[in-house]
Amino acid sequence: MEEEDSIYTQDGTVDYRGDPAIRSQTGTWKACPYILGNEFCERLAYYGMSTNLVLYFKKHLNQHSATAVKNVANWSGTCYITPLIGAFLADAYLGRYRTIATFSIIYVLGMTLLTLSASVHGLKPTCVAKDDCQATTAQSAVCFVALYLIALGTGGIKPCVSSYGADQFDDANETEKKHKSSFFNWFYLSINVGALIASSVLVWVQDNVSWAWGFGIPAIAMAIAVASFFSGTRLFRNQKPGGSPFTRISQVMVASFRKYKVKVPESKALYETADSESSIVGSRKLDHTDDFRFFDKAAVEIESDQMLKGSVNPWRLCTVTQVEELKAIIRLLPVWATGILFAAVYSQMGNLFVLQGDKMDAHIGPNFEIPAASLSIFDTLSVIFWVPIYDRIIVPVARKYTGHPNSITQLQRMGIGLFISILAMLSAAILELVRLREVRKNDYYLLEKMPMSIFWQVPQYFLIGCAEVFTLIGQLEFFYEQAPDAMRSLCSALSLTTIALGNYLSSLLVTIVTKVSTKDGRLGWIPDNLNYGHIQYFFFLLVILSIKNLIAFLFIAKWYKYKRPIGTVR
Repeated sequence: MEEEDSIYTQDGTVDYRGDPAIRSQTGTWKACPYILGNEFCERLAYYGMSTNLVLYFKKHLNQHSATAVKNVANWSGTCYITPLIGAFLADAYLGRYRTIATFSIIYVLGMTLLTLSASVHGLKPTCVAKDDCQATTAQSAVCFVALYLIALGTGGIKPCVSSYGADQFDDANETEKKHKSSFFNWFYLSINVGALIASSVLVWVQDNVSWAWGFGIPAIAMAIAVASFFSGTRLFRNQKPGGSPFTRISQVMVASFRKYKVKVPESKALYETADSESSIVGSRKLDHTDDFRFFDKAAVEIESDQMLKGSVNPWRLCTVTQVEELKAIIRLLPVWATGILFAAVYSQMGNLFVLQGDKMDAHIGPNFEIPAASLSIFDTLSVIFWVPIYDRIIVPVARKYTGHPNSITQLQRMGIGLFISILAMLSAAILELVRLREVRKNDYYLLEKMPMSIFWQVPQYFLIGCAEVFTLIGQLEFFYEQAPDAMRSLCSALSLTTIALGNYLSSLLVTIVTKVSTKDGRLGWIPDNLNYGHIQYFFFLLVILSIKNLIAFLFIAKWYKYKRPIGTVR
C-alpha cells in the first residue's frame, strides 16, 4: 500500500531534471501520445522510403531483380543491426531519452540527403522515360550513403522507443502495470497506421508524381517525429543508465572461470548485497535460479575476493543479480534464434511479394493503377484490425479461461504467430502456381503485366499482418519483460536483430538459390522476367523451414523459465 500511495514512482525513474518522478505529473498515458506520435511519424518516414525501394533500385538505379532484392535485404538487415549500438549507449551511458534525441537528428540528415539524391540535377539518375533510367557509380553511391546514414539513425530509435514507452508505467504500481501490456499493442498499432499511409499515399506519389516528393514527404515526417518527441520532455519518466552491460557480463564470465574448481554451495550462501536494493543502478534484484550452475561460481565468496578496506573486486566476485543477468540473456537466445526465420518470411513483403505483384494487373477501374508495393496496405489493415480485436475482445475472454493476466503467455502468443506465417507463405506459393499456369496456358510470357488481378495477393498480406500481431508484438513485450532491468534497451535491440538476420538470411537464400538454379545456362527461380521463373519454389522452401522452426520453438518454449525480480530499484 505504501508503494501504491507514494507520490513518487517506485521503479527508480526520474523526471527531466533528474529528480524522482512524481507519479501524478509524469508518465502513463499522459506521456505516451508524444512517444506514439514520434513512432507514427518515424514509421511513416521509414516505410514511405523502404516499401517501394526494390522497384527504385530496379527501375531507377538499373539493377537486376536478384541484385535489387539482395540490396534491399542487406540494407533492411543493417537497419536492424545498428540498434545494438543505440541500445548499448542507452543502457550504459546516455539513457533512452538522449539516445533517441541524438540519433533522430542523424536520421533527419540521412532522409534529407536521400531526397537530394532523387531531386537535384547531377545527383539523381538520368531518365529518358519514366522507368528507363541510368545511374552513375557516384549517383548510386550518394543514394547508398544516405540509406546507410538512415540505418545508423534508426539504430538509436528502434531499440529505445518501445522500451521508453513501457518505462512510463511503474511495475510497482498494479494499476499502471496492467496498462503496460496494452501499450505494446497500441504502440504497434501506431507503427502500422504510419505504414498504412506510407504504402498507399506515398507509394502512389513515388510511382505517379516523382521520387523527389516520394522521399521528401518522409523527410518532413521525420522532422515532425523529432518535434513530437521533444514536446513531451517535461512529462517523460527516465530510467538512469546502469553502466556497461557487457562489462557486467564479462565480469561474471571471468569470475566463473577463475573459480572453475570451486564448489557451489546452497543459494543462500552466494554473495549478494545486504539491503533490498540491487548494486546495479536502475535494476531490481533477481532471485537465484538453479540452471547454468557454472556461472554461480562467480558469486561464491572466498578469501582472495576481498580487496583493501573490505571492498570487493567485481572481476573476482559478482552478486547473484549480476549472475542472473547473464543467465537471463542465455535463456533469451534460443527464443531469439527462432525469430530469425519468421523475419525472413516477413521480409518477403518488401521483396518477392512486390516483384510478384508487379507482373499482375493492378488496375482499379479503367484509369487508376495501384502500385505493386501498395498491396502491403493489406498487411497494415490486418494489423489495425487485429490489434483492437486482440486487446479488447480476445484478451478479456481468454483471461477468464486461462486465469493469466495477459490471457496467454508471451511465448504462446509468439507460437501462434509462427504458425500463421506458414499459412501466409503457402498462400503466396499457391498464388504463384496459379499465376504461372495462366502464363503458360495463354502464352503471357512477354506481357509486362498479365490480366490477373493483383488483389489475389490480399490473403498472403492479410495473413502476414495477423502473424505480426501475435509474433512481433509478443516478441516486443517478451524481450522487454524478460530482460534484466538495466538491459532493456539492449534486449529490445536483440529482438530487433532477428529482423536484421532474417533479411540477411533471405539475401543468403536468394544468393544460394540463384547460384544453384542458374547452372547450365538456366534462367533460375528468380529471373528478371518472373513469367519464366519459379518463385513458388522459394516460397515452399520458406514453408518447410518455417515448419521446422515452429517445432524447435515449441521445445524451447516448454524449457524456458521466466525471470523472478525481487527487491527495489537503486
